[in-house]
Amino acid sequence: MVEHRMIDVNGIRLHIAEEGEGPLVVLLHGFPESWHSWRHQFAPLAAAGFRVVAPDQRGYGRSDHPEDVAAYSILHLVGDVVGLIHALGEREAFVVGHDWGAPVAWHTALLRPDVVRGVAGLSVPPPFRGEHPPLAAMQERFGGRFYWNYFNQPGAADAEFARDTRAGLRKLLYSGSGDAPGAGRPDRALVSDPARGWLADMADPEELPGWLTEEDLDELTASYAQGFTGALNWYRNLDRNWELTAPWHGAVVSTPALYVYGDRDLVASFPGTPELIERLPELLPDLRRAPLVLPGCGHWTQQERPAEVTAALVEFLTELRG
Repeated sequence: MVEHRMIDVNGIRLHIAEEGEGPLVVLLHGFPESWHSWRHQFAPLAAAGFRVVAPDQRGYGRSDHPEDVAAYSILHLVGDVVGLIHALGEREAFVVGHDWGAPVAWHTALLRPDVVRGVAGLSVPPPFRGEHPPLAAMQERFGGRFYWNYFNQPGAADAEFARDTRAGLRKLLYSGSGDAPGAGRPDRALVSDPARGWLADMADPEELPGWLTEEDLDELTASYAQGFTGALNWYRNLDRNWELTAPWHGAVVSTPALYVYGDRDLVASFPGTPELIERLPELLPDLRRAPLVLPGCGHWTQQERPAEVTAALVEFLTELRG
């Protein structure tokens, strides 16, 4: 059974969900999600002999929401993971991340390989530092319509999501899934009309896709009772992260690794992502298998294809456990 508690980590309090005993596995959610996105993985991983912990990351759910935008840098986020591992009484752990959780997982392995026994990323491959600050690059490429740039308009996306949180989440989850018409086309969900907002042109399904229940949507909606500003502040650190990670430019993740994504995931056609996927053997020299591509799966990998994702994780983690 999944249990919940608060834990002091890295100067803040994090809400965590946990189940099982054995080697520690930390599951890191993305945007706009919570610990609940891993609901299908808890019992199988615990049954396989692992201690499974999924936090609401800083700025999300019941965890603390620091006011300072700069408190959401990649170094803070990695510090939360390392601090969580140690606060749970462990010296090392397996780290798994989806969406924004994937960059946090990859960077935790990159910056602290001594505490990461193995790393797995879902949807987002290792987003290693490019040659130019990301916000300016996307501003130029998409004429100011890329969602990163929209999210960096003070208060704009915060207010849009707050107007009808449940409807906004429903539209976003559906539009990013493999069930949506034209799924996987980056022009569908990655660009917006800055004047009308990001959600304005997203389809609102009459019925939820089979992988998402009304209860799941209720749970997710409730987790945003404190608003979206904390979660959006992650995007407001993109250029700051580029500056902070300069010392690791060109570095690779040497930790044993796994990468999983859906063939209808818009991230797979995200600018630069196909090239990153081709370079994975170079960027992840201890990649334990070819990238696992899930047919028909959109962006919400572990929710849309829970059985396949869980099986891949159990195989990967069991092999590393020895």
